[in-house]
Amino acid sequence: MKTKPQKEPRISNWQLPGRQSLRNYKARHFLYEAEGSTALITLNRPERKNPLTFDSYAELRELFCSFASADDIKAVVISGAGENFCSGGDVHEIIGPLTKLQMPGLLAFTQLTGELVKAMRACPQPIVAAVDGVCAGAGAILALASDLRLGTPRCKIAFLFTRVGLAGCDMGACSLLPRIIGQGRAAELLLTGRAMSGEEAERWGFLNRLCAPEQLLAEAKALTAELASGPTFAHAMTKKMLHMEMTMGISDAIDAEAQAQAICMATQDFQRAYAAFAEKKRPVFKGD
Repeated sequence: MKTKPQKEPRISNWQLPGRQSLRNYKARHFLYEAEGSTALITLNRPERKNPLTFDSYAELRELFCSFASADDIKAVVISGAGENFCSGGDVHEIIGPLTKLQMPGLLAFTQLTGELVKAMRACPQPIVAAVDGVCAGAGAILALASDLRLGTPRCKIAFLFTRVGLAGCDMGACSLLPRIIGQGRAAELLLTGRAMSGEEAERWGFLNRLCAPEQLLAEAKALTAELASGPTFAHAMTKKMLHMEMTMGISDAIDAEAQAQAICMATQDFQRAYAAFAEKKRPVFKGD
């Protein structure tokens, strides 16, 4: 008896278990849209310079955690509506209520804010912060936790925690900021709470580059579009190793990079790059 040949499984729309689409995500406490493979997050309270609330903290944390399993988002832009990035925690909706909480509630809040930074660092997509105007307190931390930062000459970046009687060690600032601008400069900003201008922030290495205010978002989108068209698995591996190696010695880092690079050499994108080079064409990466 002749058996019928087995049909090839159709996998064009198949996803790995746990994978999800975030193209049509509906945000509740900020604006969200997808352009191509880029997610655009816009803090949207321009009348108060886009402060954060308990709810926006929590939703941002959950969204950045979700990006880890998103198939259709390859890069992220975070910006603020109007002419400001973010003024930090809302004075009336966060700071006021915090003065009435006991230690368990205070610790729950500070752990929540720290979990947002952890989620931003752990999500595989590169995050580009488009910083204009006021970028203060927790807003400055959001920019700090991003992978790349574009700014304008008129932006004012301040880690102003000591100005309100709090330590500068908030949401990872004492660990992350010195790695970007150096220990002495970080100590000055975290102890005094003074603001950096856009020019100073670029000179010190906090901002990757300055843009005209009217071009800021367009340049951030162009940068993320470029990243999204690249080898996204390799980008995720690069981001992971940048963070992992912060706590490694050189010898351990070299060993870890050998393993990471060998994994990337096993990807189809590596094969595509070689084939395109041999044919003198530009590679088309697919992130696998």
